[in-house]
Amino acid sequence: MGKQLESITPELQGFIEDQKIFFVGTAAQQGRVNVSPKGTDSFRVIGPNHVVWLNLTGSGNETAAHLLLHDRMTIMFCSFEEKPIILRLYGTAQIFHERDKQFHSYLELFPPNVGTRQIMSMQVDLVQTSCGFAVPFMEFKSERSTLNTWAEKQGKERIEAYWDNKNRKSIDGFETQIFGEE
Repeated sequence: MGKQLESITPELQGFIEDQKIFFVGTAAQQGRVNVSPKGTDSFRVIGPNHVVWLNLTGSGNETAAHLLLHDRMTIMFCSFEEKPIILRLYGTAQIFHERDKQFHSYLELFPPNVGTRQIMSMQVDLVQTSCGFAVPFMEFKSERSTLNTWAEKQGKERIEAYWDNKNRKSIDGFETQIFGEE
């Protein structure tokens, strides 16, 4: 049923590219574990052991706060269609902001999005597949445009004010360094 691999195979990369949603899990040494669903065209496989994803503005910034304290991350994909599979990518991750050179080199991989907050880069050290036999069948209807519409309406200046108000600290009070502060 399940397999553990050292890297993302071409077949698994194709599976990743077909998915409409993925889940990101992070945790600090103490406090809450965070699992965030992510959608839109925001995930790229850079190589067999390297992935990046575009982190859009949200109500919290838990992933960033956790990665500053402990760089481990798990990303999970589930097939809701024909072939049942769960795919987990385990590894260590870094955060890149607009102020970072790496941010700009990865940004060109994604469609423009006013709500772009960070880019996460993960070095994958374990790939695990499992059966997914209990994952329900679900049909993709469409992407939600709500977040993008909101971000476009806000514009960069108001989004940064939102970050200042909502994204500086995690729910456990950990700093996110969204503006580069130490």
